[in-house]
Amino acid sequence: MVFATADVGFKQDVPDVQNTFLEDPVMISVLERYLPGNVLNEIKPDLIQICDWANTEGVTLTARMEEDQPRLRQYDSWCRRVDELLVTEAWNKQKGIAAREGVVAIAYERKYGQFSRIYQMAKLMLWTSGSGLYSCPIAMTDGCARVIELHGTQEMKDQVYSRLISRDPQKFITSGQWMTERPGGSDVGRTETQAVWDEQKKAWSVSGFKWFSSATDANVTMLLARTHDPTPGAAPNSMRDGSKGLSLYLAKVRDDDGKLNGVRIHRLKDKVGTKALPTAELELDGMLAQQVGDNYRGVKNISSILNITRVYCGMGCTAAMQRFVLGAKDYARRREVFGALLRDQPLHLATLANMELQYRATSQFTFFCIAMLGRIETLDNNLPEVKERDIPLLRFLTPILKVWSAKNAFAMSQEAMEAFGGQGYMEETGLGRAMRDILVNTIWEGTTNVLSLDVLRVMAETGGDALELYAETVRGILEPLKGRPHFVKSAESIEESLTLIATHFTTYATIETRHLLEASARGLTFAMADVLAGALLCQHAAWSEAKAKSDVSNNVVANEAKVDLLSAQRWCENLNNKIAVQIQSLCHDSKYDEDKLMLFGLADSRTTHRPPTMSTIACKL
Repeated sequence: MVFATADVGFKQDVPDVQNTFLEDPVMISVLERYLPGNVLNEIKPDLIQICDWANTEGVTLTARMEEDQPRLRQYDSWCRRVDELLVTEAWNKQKGIAAREGVVAIAYERKYGQFSRIYQMAKLMLWTSGSGLYSCPIAMTDGCARVIELHGTQEMKDQVYSRLISRDPQKFITSGQWMTERPGGSDVGRTETQAVWDEQKKAWSVSGFKWFSSATDANVTMLLARTHDPTPGAAPNSMRDGSKGLSLYLAKVRDDDGKLNGVRIHRLKDKVGTKALPTAELELDGMLAQQVGDNYRGVKNISSILNITRVYCGMGCTAAMQRFVLGAKDYARRREVFGALLRDQPLHLATLANMELQYRATSQFTFFCIAMLGRIETLDNNLPEVKERDIPLLRFLTPILKVWSAKNAFAMSQEAMEAFGGQGYMEETGLGRAMRDILVNTIWEGTTNVLSLDVLRVMAETGGDALELYAETVRGILEPLKGRPHFVKSAESIEESLTLIATHFTTYATIETRHLLEASARGLTFAMADVLAGALLCQHAAWSEAKAKSDVSNNVVANEAKVDLLSAQRWCENLNNKIAVQIQSLCHDSKYDEDKLMLFGLADSRTTHRPPTMSTIACKL
């Protein structure tokens, strides 16, 4: 044995995932099932090349964006307010690359009809590892394009929409999404921003304060504002309270002279992660805007944005899981500990298998929603299967997908870090940044609690129809598998789980027990995600089995079928017991009261009897 020096001694073989698409059998298999063979063959070269780009130029650009983060120059040397947002050239370059690669355009060119969305999102999944958070403004750009397509005027479509979906870097523009304000993040009904009709300029004048604006450097933005009644004879400052008083607006961030359009950048946000993404507090003072859709339909009109951005969250979390799993597996092939490779160590093997299983389940759920989005965008929305199934089901599933994938992706980021040991904790590996960045998905577009309550709200507003549609969908997926020996236990577990979920909702969806239903909203939301994922894993395993039977001499396909079946069976094993615990654990009157006592009762009673201190006396004075 040699004495180690800085140059002599053991050097760990570095993990190296060269092409994510080619090295991930999960993604390839999912695309094979969802896409016609001719479509997949046509787009494969593009998916391969975007991986090559992400692992070369994309890595370099991302590193530069992290090293040179956005800065705000508010004043020039003569004390004039300029509000100049400074971003690295690498960030600006990403915009041109996004246009060139058609990461928005693919979905709207619709070359492959309903399959265009699957192609686009698959490419986005692979592009994100090199995009360095530019996928965030792309998500909002995509959402803006869809809203204008549905509700915009012809002028908006000619001047804005056409550029949002352009492949020409010189024409391509991006959109922001400015909804969040100080009184309420997800509670947009407390919006303070107001819009007043300016008859002289034939535009709406928007004023207010936006507390959190991602993609501050965007060319245009969508925003909500409380609308002053413009009808003749209306009382001055006549507005509606709550979310019913909001309308949706589209505004240029800068005017034709390049000056900010009634916008002052108050400050950049100092975030835990996503530091390369310019996010700011903005003061709006007479921002000229055009209304999108009808008066007071703002919340309804942004639903198209939310469907897309929440699917983007699911896609982004799936992409992160993909990188975590592939990286950890490659490291396990190279790292020797206690005389054996990590890939042969029982506990490490079990840990990686759990990560793989979660990634497989998330991939199924995500692409199920993506396929549904593609059908809604390209098929006649009056078709019963679209109007009565896809549209309401996607509205119901997107918050579930977002909550579930975000929570699980962050948990997996920790497992991935541990899988690399001490090296994983080093900034140079990028796992720390990945963990910080993926965490934003649990916050942006609604926290876990907010979206779990949104799921309950949809169930209540539809009188349980949303839940019934969900259950019918799951049972419809399983119907072709009935009587097939490999799927009997899994189907039984899923069916029992559906019964538990339905019973739980109907039991506690009363005025008297509403607080108990809300207390279990997280568990209920996660349960519905787990059940649907289980059904989709079974469906995929059945497809994979049929594929293997049609090509009996292909050992790779045979092994793939075995793994797909194993994954489905393992996911569904004891699923009903897991769900029973998830949704019932908080549904006890005594526990609700005990929680209030534990968290606030004791502390409040101590505060009541606490003698005043000098600081409290000073405050009173």
